[in-house]
Amino acid sequence: MAEYYVPARDSETEFTEKRSRFIGHVWRVESEDEAREKIAQMKAKYYDARHNCWCYLLREGNITRYSDDGEPQGTAGQPMLEVFRREGVENVCCVVTRYFGGILLGTGGLLRAYTRSAKDALTEAGISVVRQWAQGALTCPYPLLERMKQEVTGAQGVITDIVYEAEVRILSLLPVENWAAYEARVTELTAGKIQAEKLGECFQAAPAGWE
Repeated sequence: MAEYYVPARDSETEFTEKRSRFIGHVWRVESEDEAREKIAQMKAKYYDARHNCWCYLLREGNITRYSDDGEPQGTAGQPMLEVFRREGVENVCCVVTRYFGGILLGTGGLLRAYTRSAKDALTEAGISVVRQWAQGALTCPYPLLERMKQEVTGAQGVITDIVYEAEVRILSLLPVENWAAYEARVTELTAGKIQAEKLGECFQAAPAGWE
């Protein structure tokens, strides 16, 4: 399956521009119903705001939707959408709430503000890759822990867990195409004393918070 990118976690960011308050939210969503539910929740939460502009992109069906929610056409929803298109992020929903501060920003100012809010929220969320991973494990002495962690990250992998017992057990995900080289590298570095074990394969995102 082809790899693609999604938000790593939910996020909320905020900034003020000429007394207007912009609150940005990003979520990973899997369906149009889920995206619309997030939008409805924000409209209910920020019912007293002047605008709740939104957009979402779904991989299945190549669905894209957006709304300026009363802002001048082309100044909010579409610029927000372009933030995610540029980064190649899919299965994402974004809502930017604006509390009007009494000073007009103009079309250029609005475009920049909504773009910034969506970008800030995506930066806070982070980006995960959804792809085919090899699930790996290896057990090593404590003095080799940092070196083995470097080998995982050097193979473009992520560490999912570290179990500290008499020795250290490192659980990881590595791109399937990198597994053979990683396995050989571990064997070579330790003169065969440590061997990487392939537990299986999975197709998923690398979750937020992993090393």
